[in-house]
Amino acid sequence: SRLKESYLDAPAFFLNASFNCNNLVAFRNQMKAAGQKVSYNDLVIKAAAKALKDVPGVNASWTDEAIIQHGRVDIGMAVALPDGLITPVVRNADQQPLASLAVQTRELAGRAKDRKLSAEEYSNSTFTISNLGMMQIEHFTAIINPPNAAILAVGSMQQEPVVVDGSLSVGWRMKVTMTCDHRVIDGALGAEFLQAMRRYIEFPALLA
Repeated sequence: SRLKESYLDAPAFFLNASFNCNNLVAFRNQMKAAGQKVSYNDLVIKAAAKALKDVPGVNASWTDEAIIQHGRVDIGMAVALPDGLITPVVRNADQQPLASLAVQTRELAGRAKDRKLSAEEYSNSTFTISNLGMMQIEHFTAIINPPNAAILAVGSMQQEPVVVDGSLSVGWRMKVTMTCDHRVIDGALGAEFLQAMRRYIEFPALLA
């Protein structure tokens, strides 16, 4: 019912971007070699969290009385269940080291699939990420999860032919689509957020 209300009520628009993930792949390989279990989804969550801190106007909610800008960065991550979706929330995601964030996302996803989350663990997010990359979906759009003003749909990371400085090569790329509530986020603000997120994805040393 909440998603239906969001779909019918929010004047939504979409922003698409493609990120260069060559450095992200190398960064994760280095972490794996050092024995750190960090997934690409963890890196995307961390990048989004830091981008929300840089562009706080996106970390907001619409109400009939006012636009509420949140001081905390609490990211909901969509987890598929046999009969639907649930969005456990990573609290203060911008402040967590990657290693602890990765532990928390694994624990939350596991408890979500076992249906052992408390209501507090899947409510009051300030931004949501839906990642279908592991299912080989290249790109898609997602419905805003109220009371958030935006949701980021993340597609698969894959190698593609790319042109760099006039030369053809092969590179890792990932497509994302951001659904925005235009009452809170206009095109320029949404683009500013995706530019900030691009910086963290393409220069992942900034995530550490």
